[in-house]
Order: sequence, then structure tokens, then C-alpha cells
Amino acid sequence: MAEDSDPDSKTEDATPRKLEEARRKGDVAKSPDVAQTLSLMGASAVVIFGGGYFASQMADSFMPFIASPHAMLGVLESGSGAQIGITAMWSVAPFLGAVMLATILGGVGGNVGQMGGLIFSPDKLAPKWDKVSPMAGFKRLFGPDNFMHFGQTLAKLIAVGVICWMVLKPHMREFENLAAMSPLAILPLTRDLAVALLASALVFMGAAAGADFIWQKLRFAKKMRMTKEELKEDYKQTEGDPHVKAKLKQIRMQKSRQRMMANVPKATVIVTNPTHYSVALRYEPDQGDAAPVCVAKGVDALALRIREVAKEHKVPIVENVPLARALYAAVDVDETIPREHFEAAAKVIGFVMQKRKKR
Repeated sequence: MAEDSDPDSKTEDATPRKLEEARRKGDVAKSPDVAQTLSLMGASAVVIFGGGYFASQMADSFMPFIASPHAMLGVLESGSGAQIGITAMWSVAPFLGAVMLATILGGVGGNVGQMGGLIFSPDKLAPKWDKVSPMAGFKRLFGPDNFMHFGQTLAKLIAVGVICWMVLKPHMREFENLAAMSPLAILPLTRDLAVALLASALVFMGAAAGADFIWQKLRFAKKMRMTKEELKEDYKQTEGDPHVKAKLKQIRMQKSRQRMMANVPKATVIVTNPTHYSVALRYEPDQGDAAPVCVAKGVDALALRIREVAKEHKVPIVENVPLARALYAAVDVDETIPREHFEAAAKVIGFVMQKRKKR
């Protein structure tokens, strides 16, 4: 089986067909850290840029109770405390809703962006009994991937802790004097520190997520590698696809045409029917040509292009309607012309040779 092949034998990069099949099954390179970081960035953006607005809205809602504590106590004593609870819920709801929406958009955007678009994969929804097996679950729990993930998470937590300490350390004296500070001074300090902590942590997490994404891409590329036999089999199956066949045929024709046009400057003469056909013949006995060889031929636009290239390289062009039509129909590129056309071709080439000698 291809899946049981020795990993060392998988030396070939995955073909587009294999990558597309894996994508249909939902198997793509993806880092969960990217989605998590974007979710946190979205929530942080709401707090940093919208915090002032939401705070003022909540303050307006609570101001009647704050301005009149006796009235609030009266409401509580009368058993109408639910009113305060409802007011609190409605005042906090827009802020919580904005944070949740930003978190969801960040997570979904991170996953969709990594996958290159939405992927619906029924294979991922199908039940897999090996996931129900306690033994398989035990192996997954204590497998190398989980240990690596645990190590990465622990390292990131330690790094974030160190970064937070570095941000807070210069402000330790201010913390010692908090009790003596007025609320008006405490709030800006708290806000500035919170923004600095969030920004520092997010910069680190963004860099870590980027590194993890690159690592996951490399792991996925290695996982998708193929053996030489798998590559041959994939090529055979791909060749059977009519769309691929048509595309390959088009590419081959394009390359053949480019190669043919490169041979036009080497031709001895271009035999033409001025309106439709052009056939480029090469006859150089000194180079081993026993008979004239067709090095290029074309009809209509291609015939015109052959004549243009011939003029650019000063290759003689001779008009001979019957011979041009006959050669176009009878000979392929890189073939010697048929014997029955030797005499007519010899006259044309002889005429060109005489003109060449006169020069």
C-alpha cells in the first residue's frame, strides 16, 4: 500500500492531483495558533479601540443608580432588584456581543485563509471508530504529537509570562503607590498597562503563529511526498483525464511551434503560396543533408509568421503555389521531402543557390 511505504522512499514532491484530493478530504496545512491569535487580536481590537465607547454607554446606563445610591437601595429593598439586573445585562450585552463577534470572525478568517477558501468535506463528518477505541485514544493522548504540542504551549505560556513581567517591571513603584492615587489617575494607568500587555503578548503570539504555520506547511509537504512508483501511477491516472489531455496537447503543440519557428532562420528557402501556405526547406549538403528537409510549415497566420521570421533573418522566399501546397500536404516537420517532389524542389533550391553565389 502507498500509505505503508517507507518514509525514506518518498522522495518526490506531491503532484497537484494528490494535493487536490487531500484538500477535498479536508487535509490541508493548518496551524491552530493562527486562528487563535487572530481571534485574540479581534477581541483585543474591540477592547482597545471600542472600550471607551462601550464604557461610556455602560456608565450612562448605571448613572441613575450611581448618582442616587439611596434610590438603588430602595429598589433592592422593595424586591425589584431584577430591574437592576436587566439594566446591567442590556448595558454589557453590546460589548460582549462585539467581543464574541470579533473572536468568531478572527477564528473563522484564520482557518479559511489558511485553507485557501471554504472546504466542505463529508469525510471529516463521517464517524471513525478508531477515535472511539480507548487504546487508540490512549495512543493519541500520549503520542509524540501531543507531547510536542504540550511542550510548545508550555514554552509559549512561559514566554508570555516573561514578556508581561518585562512590561510591568518598570511600573512596580507605581503599583506600590496605588493606594495613595486618586481613581482619576488609576484608570489611565490601568488602561495604558493593559494596552501595553496586550500589544506585547499579541506581537509575540503573532510571530509564534507565523512560525508554526511555516512549520505545519513543511510537515504537510513532507507528509504528502510520494514514492517514484506513486508518481508514475499518478501520472498515468492524470493522463487519462480528457481535460488534462487537452491541456497537455496544447502545451506540446505550443512547444513544437516554438521549436519549429526557431528552425526558420536555418532554412535554405521558404516556399510559399502567398495567401495560405509556407514551407521552410533546408538543404545543406555540407551539413549532411542528402535531400531537402522540411524544418517548418504553416498555414494562414502561422504561414505569415514564418515569412516574417524569414525576412528578419534574410532567408530567401520563393513563390511556388503548387509546390507549397504539395509539400504542406505530403511532408511533416523534420522529415525529408518525398522523392516525387525532388525535381520541383531542386529547381527552387538551385535558383536560390545561384543567387547566393552571385553575392
